[in-house]
Amino acid sequence: MNGRFRASQQAWFRASRRCHFTAMGLGVCLMLVGCSSPGQDSLQDWITAQRAQVRLDTTPIAPLKTFTPQPYQEGSGPDPFSSQRLTQALRAVQDATSALVRPEQNRPRQALEAYPLDAMSLVGSLVRDGRPVALVRIDQIVHTVRVGAYLGQNYGRVVRITENQLVLREIVQDASGQWTERLATLQLREGSP
Repeated sequence: MNGRFRASQQAWFRASRRCHFTAMGLGVCLMLVGCSSPGQDSLQDWITAQRAQVRLDTTPIAPLKTFTPQPYQEGSGPDPFSSQRLTQALRAVQDATSALVRPEQNRPRQALEAYPLDAMSLVGSLVRDGRPVALVRIDQIVHTVRVGAYLGQNYGRVVRITENQLVLREIVQDASGQWTERLATLQLREGSP
């Protein structure tokens, strides 16, 4: 008895699946018939007419300039591949730019220099003893910061505090390895909790 019931269940399942696929095929056919309406021919004619009206005005590309390589003659000038000249040039650049960062490396680090600037947010400012003080939040802790304090990992020194921003002077290395100064700001976030 149980085997008959299972066989009839399987037969019913196969029949319902056939009906389902037939209905889906019929639906797809009806959609395709609906897409090929007689109005589509007039649309195609309009597209063809619009394409015929457009005139493209293109200027030809100028021919490429030919490059004639020049042979290197060893005795005509200084050796451009000299490692000694390269070392001297790099040393001169490092000496000039290291004067900017040397005082920063020799001073003791402050606690807020351990955090990157993007982990900080300015949540307010106030005036204490006639001097502006910024309120900076790091990891849900609010710190007070005055002008002259150091923030961030790029030797950032606070140079100005206003009602809605804190301005830092940072010393960073550019792509060529030179140390340069740049200004960074922390803006007051509206509605910050």
